[in-house]
Formats: sequence, C-alpha cells, structure tokens
Amino acid sequence: MSEPASQARARDLSAVAQEHAVARRFDQAAACFEQALAMLPGDPDLLLQLSYMESLAGRYRLAHRYALQAAVRHTRQPEVVKELLARLRTFNEIPTMSACIERLLPMSGIPIPLLITIAAQLTYAGQPEKAILFLDEAARGDPDYPPTLLSRGHVLIYLGRFDEAAADLARVLRRAPQLAQGYWLQSQVRRQSQDDNHVRQIVAQLQVPQRTVQDQALLGFALHKELDDLGRHDEAWHALVSGCASKRAALRYDAEQNTRMFDGLLRFMPRASSTHDASSHSTAPVFIVGMHRSGTTLLEQLLDGHSDVAGQGELYDFTSAMRYATDHHCAGVMDARLAERAMDVDFGEVGQRYLAGVAWRLKGERFFVDKLPSNFLNAGFICEALPRAKILHMVRDPMETCFSNLRELFSEANPYSYDQLELAGFFNQYRKLMAHWHARYPGRILDVDYARLTREPEHELRRVCDFMGITFEPSMLQLQDRRRGVVTASAVQVRGGIQAQDTPKWRAYEKHLQPLRRGLGG
Repeated sequence: MSEPASQARARDLSAVAQEHAVARRFDQAAACFEQALAMLPGDPDLLLQLSYMESLAGRYRLAHRYALQAAVRHTRQPEVVKELLARLRTFNEIPTMSACIERLLPMSGIPIPLLITIAAQLTYAGQPEKAILFLDEAARGDPDYPPTLLSRGHVLIYLGRFDEAAADLARVLRRAPQLAQGYWLQSQVRRQSQDDNHVRQIVAQLQVPQRTVQDQALLGFALHKELDDLGRHDEAWHALVSGCASKRAALRYDAEQNTRMFDGLLRFMPRASSTHDASSHSTAPVFIVGMHRSGTTLLEQLLDGHSDVAGQGELYDFTSAMRYATDHHCAGVMDARLAERAMDVDFGEVGQRYLAGVAWRLKGERFFVDKLPSNFLNAGFICEALPRAKILHMVRDPMETCFSNLRELFSEANPYSYDQLELAGFFNQYRKLMAHWHARYPGRILDVDYARLTREPEHELRRVCDFMGITFEPSMLQLQDRRRGVVTASAVQVRGGIQAQDTPKWRAYEKHLQPLRRGLGG
C-alpha cells in the first residue's frame, strides 16, 4: 500500500529541511519542518526536529516548548524515544524524562540499545543509581554486548564499584579490543603498576591505521595516565601532547569570542527590577564554583556529610533558567549574547524558575549543594536571583589547577583545556572575573582554599560552616561513609578520601610546562 500523500509530502519537506540544517540555514530548516508538521499534526519526530532547529537557531523557549509537546505524544518508537530523552535532559526536564521512561516499563520489554540510552541520560541527570538498573537488565539480555559492558563499566566507576568496573572493562576489551574508550576507562579505574598495566596494548592500538581523532585522544590520555602511574614522565608527557592535539582538533574554540563573553560579564549591570521573590523558599542553595579540577567535588562530598545539607552534584538548572529568561540557547553555560541579554532579565523570575526546577530533588534539608564549577560565570546572576544563596569559590594553586585540567579528558566541555596558552588565557580571565564578582557582591562569596582543605580539613570546614550559618559536625570528615554516586571527573579520586600532596603533580612535568607558567605570569 502506498503511503498517504500527506506523509510523502512531509517526508520530502523533512529531507529539504535536513539539507538546510547541514548548511546551517536553521531558520529555513525550521520553516520546512513546520510545514511538514502542519501535514502531520503532533508527529513526535517532527516536533523533536523542530526543537533541535530552534536550539541551533538560539531560540530556547520555542525549542523547549516543542520538546515538551513531543513528550505528551507518548511515543514508544525506540529511535524517537532516544531523541526525546536527550532533548528533555537538555532542558533539565528530568521529571518529564523520567515519566517517559516509566511508560516504557517493564525493562524486559525495552530493546538493549534503548536500555543503554536510558542509562546514559539518567547518568547525565546525576542518577547513576537508577542508570545501573537499566544496564543490569541489558547485561542479563546479552552479557557480552560491548556497548553494555562499556557503559556499565563507566557507571560503576561513578558508583565507586571499581572492582566490578574493572572486570566489565577487561571483558569488553577481550571481546572488542578496538574500543578506545575501554582503554581510557580502564586506565582511570585504578593506579597501574609495573607488573600490571596496559601500556603495551594501548601502544598497539595507537598504531592501528585510520583511527579517528576521538579514538586517538582517548588512547593518548589513557597512555598518559598509565605511564604517569609508572613514573615514566617524559613518555607520559609525549602521550599527553598527542592526546591533547587530537582532542583539540575535534573541538571548535574561539578565544576571541570567549573574551567577549568575559567582557560582557564584567559590564553586567541589571536594568530590570525583580517582580518575583525567591527568598521565601524553605531550602537554600549552596553553589560551589571555580575552575574544573579545583576541588569542588571534594568540598561537596564533605558538606554532604552534614545533617542539614544534601549534595546534588553538577546541576545545569541555573543555566536553564538563564537560557529561558534570555530566550537564548548557547552551546555551553554562557556566551557573549547571553551575558548581554542578561541586562534585561527579571532575576526574581530566574530564581523562582531555578528553585522550581530543582524541587523534585529535595527532601526538606536546610541547604542543598549545586556544585557545577562553571557556575562561576553565573555568580553575579546567582547573587541577583537568589538572595539566600551561598557561593563557595574553590581556590587552588594556578599551576596545579591548570595542569590538572590539561591532563583531564573532558567530554565536549572546556575546549580551552587542551592547549597551554589557551588554558592560561582562560584561567586569567576566570581569575579577573572572580575578583570582579567579589568586589561587586561583597560578602556573598567565600573563597575556600584547596590546599588548606586537604591539610587542615576541619579548620577550613568550620570557616565554611560559619559562612553558611550551620554548626560543624564531625561526620562531615567521614568520606568513607558516603554512598551517593559521584558523576564527575573526580569520581575515583574522591573515593580515596582527603589527600594532601607534598609535591604538586605538575612538578614532574615542569620543564614541559613553561608556556603555561609564563602565560599565568609565573
């Protein structure tokens, strides 16, 4: 039977829309999808494609609306569900995303690839404890399926179940030795030794022809980590340089646009008065901000041990609230246009939207911790939007911080962190911005020294508690009692407890790091 004329026409319009999208003509692409949607009203796939086009065009509210409209269609088509869950998580519509997942149950009726997708989105949403249940189901269906083993190994690391993670990763690499991510995860799960490491296997994989730059980056960072564990620092440096070059080649980063963003934040002066009051909310947010790799995860885990504080991990809800308020969808937490549009934002409304967005996570504690490091970009906006918010700024030695960033393989975030001069440039602008926020909002931000936190944890935590208006509790120091998943790059490190280093890690690479040192003014 031939398809109805409306479906055929909608399909043709969708094909034209995709051509416009590839050419980055997002307005024209959206117009074609709108015409197709008029022929197939309520089609969830077309709604999602429209949502993507509106996001790419920078129109956040419309993109958000289309995603929610797609969610109410209750689709069960696996490929459409995958796109839907990704869209809902992008907009931090986690309860709606969870409802969509619930409708797919029981797990036994969900295809394995979709189980893996669900687990990934739950993990991104800071729910690895739920994610692992879907991966366990996928493993029951096919115990040797490489994507399941790879995903399960990754989530097990976040959950602190390192022996199980190592077993899954070893299993997947025996079955599919070409999977570069497996070597990278395997290098992270424990410290390698002279008698037990994977250097030879990683080197062999790097010599396989026609590797993608993504694979080369994963393998390069894996090799760096293992050689560093073995104390072979010169070789480890060369592996890191190679990995950074591969990762940088796969990313788009414009330092000039970044400078315009920072300049816009330095000029920020709200024009609009607030029409909403977010100060009456029963639970007050605590934002831990700073450069990545500055100790934000450690501080959050310590605070999570307090009876009046609940750690919530890295949340993007404030970014979502600012995107909605400015009707601008940027690629990261901030860009120059969002900073400019923030001048006219009703920050009381931003605060209300943020608190409403995180309400489902809360259980009545006096404080909850939002530890997204890059919220340092939002610090001034947070001060305007949330009068009761506490902002804790992690401060760490610049060389230690930057070298730790340089040797960390992030996902698509932090594109500045793979080149010494770009990294130094970003750090200098971050440092200037934080000084500005301190001057602009005196008393709203507390600097927390990472070195002192690791050497004198009780002393530094008492300072933090005084700032927050709570009493220090000895349980805060008992990191071994934490059971919550840690979905950050510090997932392995923080499980090892509070660790003070007599010699900073970068010293072993000092001769290679002179461009970074000069860039930081050292």
